[in-house]
Amino acid sequence: MYRSLRSIFFLFPPEWTHSFSMNCLKVLCSIGFIRKLVTLYFSPTHHADAFGRHPDIHRRDSPLTTHILNLDFKNPMGLGAGFDKNAAYLRELETLGFGFVEIGTVTPLPQQGNPKPRLFRLPKDKALINRMGFNNDGVKLIAERLRKFRSKNPKIKIVIGGNIGKNKNTPNEEAWKDYAICFNELHPYVDYFVVNVSSPNTPGLRQLQEKESLRRILLHLQMINNGKANSKPILLKIAPDLTQQQIDDVIDIALEIKLDGIVATNTTVSRENLYRETGIGNQEAGGLSGLPLKNRSTQIVKYISEKANKELPIIASGGVFNGIDAKEKFDAGASLVQVWTGFIYEGPAIVKHICMDLMKINNLPHGVSLYK
Repeated sequence: MYRSLRSIFFLFPPEWTHSFSMNCLKVLCSIGFIRKLVTLYFSPTHHADAFGRHPDIHRRDSPLTTHILNLDFKNPMGLGAGFDKNAAYLRELETLGFGFVEIGTVTPLPQQGNPKPRLFRLPKDKALINRMGFNNDGVKLIAERLRKFRSKNPKIKIVIGGNIGKNKNTPNEEAWKDYAICFNELHPYVDYFVVNVSSPNTPGLRQLQEKESLRRILLHLQMINNGKANSKPILLKIAPDLTQQQIDDVIDIALEIKLDGIVATNTTVSRENLYRETGIGNQEAGGLSGLPLKNRSTQIVKYISEKANKELPIIASGGVFNGIDAKEKFDAGASLVQVWTGFIYEGPAIVKHICMDLMKINNLPHGVSLYK
């Protein structure tokens, strides 16, 4: 059914389709009994037991319950940053079964982002190219939106990550101040933070992945974090285009300052192994995501896990469309996995299908957790 719907959606500009579809879901989820039906349909389930009962994915002893970063995830499948930039669809995404959602990237001041069009589909490659440019409502408004969400929905336990960045006009030498502003504003309302220095769509941003720049930003955030009543995990999101030496530098810093984890990876500027689709936009500038990124992302996850002796929790992102793709990330050393482009191509049941695949692949009995 979704494939037919997708063929219609793909007739329209990607940003319009995104807004239209999510707002339609928002309307449906505003009606109590419809939201319950949607939740029931999209909740991951496994084979019934001898009594015909299905395991409840929301229970703490569910086969896919995951405890990492001192947080409890109802399942290890999350939505990567960039989809719900402004924390506008958290209830709806929880209804679709996501174990966690990463909002942002959030900047101190509102940004319109780069001129449109800035998002392009590559259907034959199962990929997207985006050059959004950190378009968001600014940290003040997003923090207030999160505050209201938390107060109005106390029973919704979805884990929320805050992906933070710098404004386009902020010089790199002042970037640490932007990250600190976002960190302080969002701290009461998110469960973990991701420092984004790896987007290819903000000029000069990736230079902040150099060793000394990273150390300054991360140490300052940790100092602020240590002064809070309740500290929050801080992770770093890295690009798939880093050299081995740069990855080694990241690992060294992370272990040195006891960073809580790594998100691997962001989008790539590489255009290798793409079909040459006329008029599709594969030559557009921006970050490439989706299936072409899968192997590189998995290689980096595996390298970090082995190099750090599994001491660094890793959230894997890049080219995940099904349970086999997710299992590859877990086998490489990931603790959690995010989807984004896969969500666009596979549809709203992607979490349900991946979780069911994982339970079938591992043949898990109810009450046994695979991911620690």
